Amino acid sequence: MMENSMKKTFRFKSDAYKKARGGYSRCLLLRCEKCKQTILLYQKDGPGILKRLYVDRVIAPAGLPGRKNQNLTCKGCKTVLGIPFLYKKENRPAWRLFAGAVEKEVVGVGEVAGIRF
Repeated sequence: MMENSMKKTFRFKSDAYKKARGGYSRCLLLRCEKCKQTILLYQKDGPGILKRLYVDRVIAPAGLPGRKNQNLTCKGCKTVLGIPFLYKKENRPAWRLFAGAVEKEVVGVGEVAGIRF
């Protein structure tokens, strides 16, 4: 497990993508379903299930390998959680998540400060 904790507060991105999905967001803490290792903090816009993770909506950690077009992999058990692809409808890089690969927890802005990756 990485020893970096989030020290900064964050703000939700408010852009055309958020507006296209109903204008509301929530912060999700994603963990590996297999070993429960914390993977990342993500801004989910709009309703619906989590099928893909847009690279520009990852809040933390900052140096995620998927930004270099690599698989989303758990640091703990090395399980591949998602594969990179270009979401053509919006021309945005993202990861396509495998079904049942991650568990999600909605977290508030105040709860983010102590999370370690």
